[in-house]
Amino acid sequence: MGYILFMFFVLLIASGIVMLFYFIPVGLWISALAAGVKVGIISLVGMRLRRVPPVKIVAPLIKAVKAGLDLTVDKLEAHYLAGGNVDRVVDALIAAERANINLPFERAAAIDLAGRDVLEAVQMSVNPKVIETPVVAAVAMDGIEVKVRARVTVRANIDRLVGGAGEETVIARVGEGIVTTVGSSESHKKVLENPDLISRTVLEKGLDSGTAFEILSIDIADVDVGRNIGAQLQIDQAQADKSIAQAKAEERRAMAVAKEQEMKAKVQEMRAKVVEAEAEVPLALAQALREGNLGVMDYYNLKNILADTRMRESIAKDVLSSGLPQEKDEDNK
Repeated sequence: MGYILFMFFVLLIASGIVMLFYFIPVGLWISALAAGVKVGIISLVGMRLRRVPPVKIVAPLIKAVKAGLDLTVDKLEAHYLAGGNVDRVVDALIAAERANINLPFERAAAIDLAGRDVLEAVQMSVNPKVIETPVVAAVAMDGIEVKVRARVTVRANIDRLVGGAGEETVIARVGEGIVTTVGSSESHKKVLENPDLISRTVLEKGLDSGTAFEILSIDIADVDVGRNIGAQLQIDQAQADKSIAQAKAEERRAMAVAKEQEMKAKVQEMRAKVVEAEAEVPLALAQALREGNLGVMDYYNLKNILADTRMRESIAKDVLSSGLPQEKDEDNK
């Protein structure tokens, strides 16, 4: 029984020692003390109670103190509790200090909390970054398409990192400047001869305004000639005009056909009336003979006149079909 109690007390003491060393990171406290960083045991225990890993605060603090930065435990812990990356912020502050860049801790913490990589921003301020735009197609005033690809050298602007636009905005603005410059050129040959004209025009527009970058230079990497957009537009316009003309011609043809049908109908109607009138002539002659208004000799004279008229019409048709002049035909007779 005594042995069991002894082992129980041993386990209890061991557990207490483990819990003590967990809440009081003695090794970390000794490391901070050796580096000249004053961190109290109570502060380390408080970090544990606030669920803040002490190593993520003390280790960056040791780096900051060794680099000559004036930081406190409270600032680093507050930034960690806000969801920031303490180690990255401290590295950015050290890099900015070495590069002689004015970067206070509050601004670095704000940049980190805004979701930007503050260390990368500092590095980009020292070593500018080259952004390559996609191929931008623009059309000159002569209708020739020009394809341009540019390289934009930018440097991070620390003061505008919070709230400033990103790389996509810079690329979009440079593309817009290329389209404007090429579109205002009288000929595509002018663009090919002087590609630096695009760089100068785009730089003069101040495209880095409101962005997190400062544009240092815009270099034209490649310029190619594309399609003849002007000729293609003219072809499309001619095709459209042709279709319109064909539609109008078809409309006029339909109207002419309708008019022709209408005239044929009128001619048929007139022929019917003529036939009807001709059918009434014998009746009228018979009526005139019965009533004594027309004599027998008058009737025969009328028949002779009609026969003579038919003969003349037949002769006229023969003359027209043979192509001979009428006078010559009369001489022959």
